[in-house]
Amino acid sequence: MSKKEEFLKAMDFRHACKIFDEYKKISDADMHYILEVARKSPSSFGMEAWKFLVITNDELREELKPFCWNQPQITTCSHLVVVLAGIDSVKVESGEVRSRLSRRNMPEEKLNAFLKVYAGHLSDVLNDDDKIYQWTARQTYIAVANMMNAAASIEIDSCPIEGFEKEKVEEVLGLDTSKFQVALMLPFGYRINEQSEQLRLDFEDVVEFIK
Repeated sequence: MSKKEEFLKAMDFRHACKIFDEYKKISDADMHYILEVARKSPSSFGMEAWKFLVITNDELREELKPFCWNQPQITTCSHLVVVLAGIDSVKVESGEVRSRLSRRNMPEEKLNAFLKVYAGHLSDVLNDDDKIYQWTARQTYIAVANMMNAAASIEIDSCPIEGFEKEKVEEVLGLDTSKFQVALMLPFGYRINEQSEQLRLDFEDVVEFIK
């Protein structure tokens, strides 16, 4: 099987699993692989404005469930990953921007020029925490897609969940929302039911070549 066929096979396998086999657990090695794929995902300006909370504590997941519309995935999954969007770390005054750009080992003059471009380009975004959240939360979806596809490649199921009470979940988790805010809930595990038919629009309906 070619690499392209292997990838498409994983895409055919992946679906939004609505209930997991709560007795079947993901190995540490497999979960580390999925999270390593997230860590290696691209982000705007290379800021990596995210964090991944991996929750296996049953009591905590039960506490979170009512604020996630009582969806069974929260408590039946093997591992619940709460995807956080960074807030403070992308602000120039935090010092984190300079620190992360400095990893490129550029001369000080070039680094200062890059910081000026960064601050200027994002001047409107960076002046309000809600705008920052909208920007960084979108970026977490790149890592989320990579995690789901990586999981599917080793026949592990997932289900991206946006149906939750953000402030309540952040309160239960004790988050400092000036630093991180919840972007998405992403449970992983093994399906207990057969996958439903995958329904997609035809290729021609969603792709247009402009020459």
